[in-house]
Amino acid sequence: MNALDTLIEALRRLPGVGQKSAQRMAYHLLQHDRAGMGRLAEALSGAQQGVQHCERCHTFSETPLCAVCEDPQRDARLLCVVETPADQAALERTGSYRGYYFVLLGRLSPLDGVGTREIGAAELLARAAEPGVEEVILATSFTAEGEATAYALSEALRAQGRKATRLARGVPVGSELEYVDLGTIAHALSDRR
Repeated sequence: MNALDTLIEALRRLPGVGQKSAQRMAYHLLQHDRAGMGRLAEALSGAQQGVQHCERCHTFSETPLCAVCEDPQRDARLLCVVETPADQAALERTGSYRGYYFVLLGRLSPLDGVGTREIGAAELLARAAEPGVEEVILATSFTAEGEATAYALSEALRAQGRKATRLARGVPVGSELEYVDLGTIAHALSDRR
C-alpha cells in the first residue's frame, strides 16, 4: 500500500468518515494544507504519547489525576457516572454540576461481549463506597444499552446501600409539544416533578 492509500485508510478509522470523505480530506491536506498536515501529525503524536486515563475517574488527562479530581472545591457527596470522556466534557460545559465523575469507558453490550467487568463496574462500586459519597448519579445515554447499564449499576449500588439516581428525561427546552416524539412525551409525563 502506498503512502496516499495508507493516509486514506487511517482517516477512515475516524467515526462517520467513509471512503470518499477520507479521500477528500487526504487530497485537501496534500494539495492545500501541508503545514496543517504537519500540525495534525504532531498533535496526534503528542496526544498518543501524553494523554492517558485519570487514575481516579478514568477521563482523559495528561497527569495521573485530572483537573476535576484534583479540585478540592468540588462536592464530594456527588459522583456522576458517564459512559465516555466526551459525556463528562458535555456535562462540565453546562456549568451546573459541581461534583466528581466516574467514566465507565463504555456501556453494557452482551452481544458485543461487553459486560460489567469491561466497563469497570467493580471500580465504580469501590469508588462509590468511599467515605463522603452520598449519591451516585447515573448519566448514561438513553439507548437500550445505556438503560441496561444504568439499571445494572443502580441495582449493584442499591445492594451496597448507596443512593443511585438517574438523569431526568423529557421535553427539550424551547420545543413545542406537537413536534416532540411520543416516547419523549411519555417519559416526561412519568418523570414529572
